[in-house]
Amino acid sequence: MTIRSPDAIREPSLPRITSGLSTFALLGALALLGGCSTFGGAGGSETGKASYYGDRHHGQRTASGERFDQNAMTAAHRTLPFGTRVRVTNLNNERSVVLRINDRGPFVRGRVIDVSRAAAVHLDMLRAGVVPVRVEALD
Repeated sequence: MTIRSPDAIREPSLPRITSGLSTFALLGALALLGGCSTFGGAGGSETGKASYYGDRHHGQRTASGERFDQNAMTAAHRTLPFGTRVRVTNLNNERSVVLRINDRGPFVRGRVIDVSRAAAVHLDMLRAGVVPVRVEALD
């Protein structure tokens, strides 16, 4: 029977686990940073999915403090400042509208903007509910 001293114990799997975790973390960070967003002020753009919200939110306070009006040309975006005007283009039919950001959201993974019902009518997206869009910051 061989007796090993504590100094002789090695943990060869530790570097492999660490390198695997760091590779995973690096790939995750690159995926987050390498998204479609190129916002940086006027002229920046982003592509992704848009949805609309209306009836049940009508009259509720938005994150900006104003009341949501489903008949107004407004939208919710996660990061753009309130009051920013954006052009949203439905990539299925090339229809576009200019909207004002007055709320935060969407809070569904994969979506970049929530538009009011009035905007959804102009974009011809009521039936689909969710459509691919390009969002361009105008100011």
